[in-house]
Amino acid sequence: MTVFTMTIWTWTVLALASLATLISLYLSSRQKTHVLAHRGDIPGRFSNKISLEAHQKAADYTIAKLSPGKISQILALIVLFVWTVGGGLNLLDEISRSFELSETWSGVTFLLLFFLISHAIDLPLELYSTFVTEARFGFNKMTLRLYLADMVKQLALMIIIAAPMAWVILSLMDGAGAAWWLYAWGVWTAFMLLMMWAFPTFIAPLFNKFNPLEDGEMKQRIEALLTRCGFKNNGLYVMDGSRRSSHGNAYFTGLGNAKRIVFFDTLLKQLDPIETEAVLAHELGHFHHGHVKKRLVVMILSTLAGFALLGWIMQQAWFYNGLGITEASNHAALALFMLVLPAFTFALGPIMSHSSRKDEFEADAFAVANSSGEALANALVKMYEDNASTLTPDPLFSRWHDSHPPALTRIEHIEQRLAEQA
Repeated sequence: MTVFTMTIWTWTVLALASLATLISLYLSSRQKTHVLAHRGDIPGRFSNKISLEAHQKAADYTIAKLSPGKISQILALIVLFVWTVGGGLNLLDEISRSFELSETWSGVTFLLLFFLISHAIDLPLELYSTFVTEARFGFNKMTLRLYLADMVKQLALMIIIAAPMAWVILSLMDGAGAAWWLYAWGVWTAFMLLMMWAFPTFIAPLFNKFNPLEDGEMKQRIEALLTRCGFKNNGLYVMDGSRRSSHGNAYFTGLGNAKRIVFFDTLLKQLDPIETEAVLAHELGHFHHGHVKKRLVVMILSTLAGFALLGWIMQQAWFYNGLGITEASNHAALALFMLVLPAFTFALGPIMSHSSRKDEFEADAFAVANSSGEALANALVKMYEDNASTLTPDPLFSRWHDSHPPALTRIEHIEQRLAEQA
């Protein structure tokens, strides 16, 4: 029996993961303190637009979501310990090999079991979030039966889609030589682009109904906006988001000629036609400024760097030995890499959030120039109220975690653009 020995690599991974967890808990505590301190006072800019009751509901909702988040962060750290130094991956490898399959199919079995167990660990908190927190504040519309049906579909898709992809990657790792990671990256990139193209047509309809936007003022405004902006798409659709939640949203999906514009039915009930147009103009701003392409390029390049790093690190014995793996394998390398990577990328959070907020400001400016800035500001206020988003987040928490600027900052930016326009 091999005796596990703690190494510098072991301490480095566990120290960074523990530090990331402590920082997350600290930021959550700051958020709770700050939101509570401002619970009784509506920011002056919103005093005539949002009631005290709605403001306090947003504060309570924000705080209610923090506690499960803290538990999730601590649980993730414990799970990392159990999978690695606790011998969890070693045990899972033994179980996978007990089926006496080929090396590649044993690896596929290993990875599927790894993902299933990870999902099972997260399941109690997901159920609590949906049927306790969201229900308490009137947002959850999902039944347990629908939740279970969604879960079965997700698991089926994982087996149908993820299992073949895992087999391809593991086969490349085993037989494509030293440059396997480059071929695997190419396959993965093609797969991701295919999924982005296929999602709106084949996958999303498995979970929601999509109906064409009905004729009327709303459709006329949106089509006129699309014509002004020179944006081509494959249709305007309304999704039955109210079947699962009362939160409202709108999004673009698909690639190339398969692009769709999708509105949640809850959003259309919240906003006036001119406000919906302004929200859509904001989304068009992301395309106009190349944000979508930029994020796609960043994703492709980051996965290239990830595969290259994996290709090197899996050749190092200390990568396995220091994290409780007694028998090196391709599938163990993949699982270990996915487990430890967040500890090293956690510090990138503020950088990514800053870049995202910059994009949001540019998209807002585009909406002001091509639609109505006043309508956009009014729509944002309604969406903050209807979705119970706090107007008073802790500045440090927001800078680290939030991809969108705080409400007050964002509306001030819109008003500044309006003043420049005038």
